[in-house]
Amino acid sequence: MLRALAVDDEQPSLEELLYLLNADPRIGSAEGAGDATEALRRINRALESGPGGPEAIDVVFLDIHMPGLDGLDLARLLGGFAQPPLVVFVTAHEGFAVQAFDLKAVDYVLKPVRRERLAEAIRRVAQLRDTAPRIPVHEPDPDHLSVELGGVTRFVAVDDITHVEAHGDYARLHTAQGSHLVRIPLSTLEERWRSRGFVRIHRRHLVALRHIAELRLDAGTVSVLVDSVELQVSRRHARQLRDLLLRRTTS
Repeated sequence: MLRALAVDDEQPSLEELLYLLNADPRIGSAEGAGDATEALRRINRALESGPGGPEAIDVVFLDIHMPGLDGLDLARLLGGFAQPPLVVFVTAHEGFAVQAFDLKAVDYVLKPVRRERLAEAIRRVAQLRDTAPRIPVHEPDPDHLSVELGGVTRFVAVDDITHVEAHGDYARLHTAQGSHLVRIPLSTLEERWRSRGFVRIHRRHLVALRHIAELRLDAGTVSVLVDSVELQVSRRHARQLRDLLLRRTTS
């Protein structure tokens, strides 16, 4: 069963496409996105989940003309990922087919979408998915986090991370050697690393307790010094942080 994402900025077209997708027995689930930016956020979650994860997406049915980031732009971005979903373009314009297939699109379906034509595109996607080589799924290393920089994958030791800063659906990891941006929300890292001594001190910051050099109180405000960087502690997190630091020093 295929897991699909349909992307179209025109709501009637999106609803019609979702209706046709859900009517096909090879489609296990179909979601909609109203623009490429929303779709990219959803695809990022799918890639983090992994090919067998609950958020996974097998195929994106993608319109071309959309405000902001268009369908061709999104397809180019997906081409940079290690295991991107398959792409089928669904558009009212005939003139972009060459560009679409240059971007490794599985099919190019013209609007108005006919049920039989869409079924053929789904058949091609299913065939490709079923004949693709199986990539072994490895359990994530709890002691390291992989980051990509300029096409090179590096492995950052969790123990070297001093603090983490939220950037929307991304997070910036700070170490003594530099920083790295990863496609993981701060809330996910907070849950994953709670047992490793990381604590939320602010809606934007997660800090490793072992790297806190100072706790500062000044005119009712609380901050911490982490690797020569002063970070504000929000009022709602201040008491918990003080208690954790006290238990750490007395244990």
